[in-house]
Amino acid sequence: MSAPQITLTVRHTPSALDSRRGVVRLHPEVLDALGLMAWDAVRVTGARVSSALAAPSDAEGIPGVILLDDVTMSNLGVTEGSEVVVAPAEVSAAKTVTVAGSRIASVSLSPHTLRLALIGKVLTVGDAVSLLPQDLAPAPGSDVSAVRGRLSRAIGMTWTNELLTVTATEPSGPVAVGPSTVVSWRDGARTGEAAPAAAPARAGTTLVRSTPATPHEDFIDAEIVEDERIDEVAEESVPPLSDLAGSESAARKLAEWFDLAFHRPELLAKLGTSAHLGVLLSGPEGVGKATLVRAVAQAEKVRVVSLAAPNIAVLDPNVAAARLREAIEQATRDEDPAVLLITDIDALLPASQPPPLATVVLDDLRKALRNKGFAVVATTGRAESTDPRLRAADLLDRELGLPLPDAKTRTELLRVLLRDAPLEPGVDVGPIAERTPGFVAADLVALRRDAALRAALRQRDVDEPRISQQDLLDALTTVRPISMSTSDNLATGGLTLDDVGNMTDVKQSLTEAVLWPLRYPDSFARLGVDPPRGVLLYGPPGGGKTFLVRALAGTGALNVFAVKGAELMDKWVGESERAVRELFRRAAEAAPSLIFLDEIDALAPRRGQSSDSGVSDRVVAALLTELDGVEPMREVVVLGATNRPELVDPALLRPGRLERRVYVPPPDAHAREAILAASAKNTPLASDVDLAAYAATLDGYSAADCAALIREAALTAMRESLEAKEVTAAHLTKAAETVRPSLDPAQLAALEAYAQTQV
Repeated sequence: MSAPQITLTVRHTPSALDSRRGVVRLHPEVLDALGLMAWDAVRVTGARVSSALAAPSDAEGIPGVILLDDVTMSNLGVTEGSEVVVAPAEVSAAKTVTVAGSRIASVSLSPHTLRLALIGKVLTVGDAVSLLPQDLAPAPGSDVSAVRGRLSRAIGMTWTNELLTVTATEPSGPVAVGPSTVVSWRDGARTGEAAPAAAPARAGTTLVRSTPATPHEDFIDAEIVEDERIDEVAEESVPPLSDLAGSESAARKLAEWFDLAFHRPELLAKLGTSAHLGVLLSGPEGVGKATLVRAVAQAEKVRVVSLAAPNIAVLDPNVAAARLREAIEQATRDEDPAVLLITDIDALLPASQPPPLATVVLDDLRKALRNKGFAVVATTGRAESTDPRLRAADLLDRELGLPLPDAKTRTELLRVLLRDAPLEPGVDVGPIAERTPGFVAADLVALRRDAALRAALRQRDVDEPRISQQDLLDALTTVRPISMSTSDNLATGGLTLDDVGNMTDVKQSLTEAVLWPLRYPDSFARLGVDPPRGVLLYGPPGGGKTFLVRALAGTGALNVFAVKGAELMDKWVGESERAVRELFRRAAEAAPSLIFLDEIDALAPRRGQSSDSGVSDRVVAALLTELDGVEPMREVVVLGATNRPELVDPALLRPGRLERRVYVPPPDAHAREAILAASAKNTPLASDVDLAAYAATLDGYSAADCAALIREAALTAMRESLEAKEVTAAHLTKAAETVRPSLDPAQLAALEAYAQTQV
């Protein structure tokens, strides 16, 4: 007898407590129909298949709905409103679990801490999983508070944003992590990308992965490693320079340096200088820094010895120093020119609190650079977080930066990546490139893989499957830039400003202040003016401010970093400021992007009036520095939202900062009618329902109140009969007795008065 299964409609969970904990919410009637108890495991099938723990939702909710968080939606490849199939899942106790994650997580977290964070969760290979412990129904004997403390001390306050990818489990299928499970990191593997065939190995070498993957994953995905420590890349695995779109200028400069240092040292000697060459190569994570070095070295016939700094940073200092000396010896043992490539150098030589090993590393590199025919190139995604001593004149005295790919570069990269893929006629990568702001080469590789998976699912029985334009477009719904995490990404749900009824002036103001600077920078440059850097969106609660931001992001195809004001506050000195800097750095890497600071009055209150040991004052100072500091923001717009604009620090509202203030007024009768109609789009209304007349009676109701009225009216109809097929005027009238207007007249009057002062 086959297991029961039910098709349900996806809704985003409204509860922050469920977010990123591997839990889905089902109506009690659905649990009974599936024969499940609370906290049993379920298999959920969307565009992909995943598993989770099922918990009961509100008994008064809609039976045909499943509540999912953003991570689970991404794992399933679905959006709000999609349909999924839910069935009981057979879960095995995990013997081993292998995960991949960000560099900071893999360096900072031990396998033991990983296991503690994952205990009680149900995992499926290929799924993303957060480090947030499953604390809604903790496993027996687990100490959730202790786990949180471990994670916070290891990574810092951003540990809640970290996402891992499950790469392997034993046994296969859905597994539950328990106290005896062995959890480990996938050594050096890149999240979500399978390794193709490696280049042939020489005698005495072993094919392993010991460094984080480079962005051109299909070009370089296996490296030749001697003694499983130091890697020397085979020429066959390196792409030609012509395939490195967007890096031409940096490649040309690096090639010139290699040519002078290795092939024309006598010319430098005649000019009174040495052939010393140390380069710090910076750029966003996944942009192709290591690939560039290897491609240029291959063109200049220079050997490359690669060393992954994060891999040795976690070792005993003596062992780490020995590994570095071994790499230097391997690079200098022959007379042939060689480059020591140290990836992610900031992990080994951080700017803040450098370890005792840092001095040894700097001394060894300084001595090695005196050798003829030897150079050092170090890569980093965070140049400002690298020990400044590394930039000394006798160390890495030259710097190169790789920019984020623009639309033209992304088009070229997509053409290269899809060059050998079977495509349906008419596939145009131009529109795909336009809709991938902030994507680097590694993200485009993930996009190609996701599109291939969708094509495979669609053409399981076809002899010659092909990737279609729609496969690539659908992959955009699940693949996000490396610089963004699922947790802080604002889901647009397909909304655009055209879906926002009324509010003509508000939409026009937001379009001018947010979309024009990102869409038409040439127009601003031609007129010799700087575009607005920020906007303050204010209005009464429930007025649709967040809804407007979602629609704005959907219209502009922007990467949105959504942060609740209080989320950046931390009691430890310097942590809040660091979180603000990190937020703006990631936004710059994902540009064009929008930073949405909800409840900004909690994040940036008037200075000198708080009793939080100065945390708020320091955060305001950090915000001001980022908004108009030494490094100007490019293609990043900040949008703050609040219903208490008088509480926001005035310095934040002056020209050059959040200079545009847009008032979102409470809906009038016409707007209320549009809101009721939109909320009742999927609700069958009886012929006696006159929304226009009903909206005129709802003076004082906010947009959220109007949406709540429709929900309450539907529930009222269900209370009368579970077989109800429509909502009548009587149901709406009765719902109005329960849902009362939430707008406070005094607060509304204060907001109106504030708006008048801004005219």
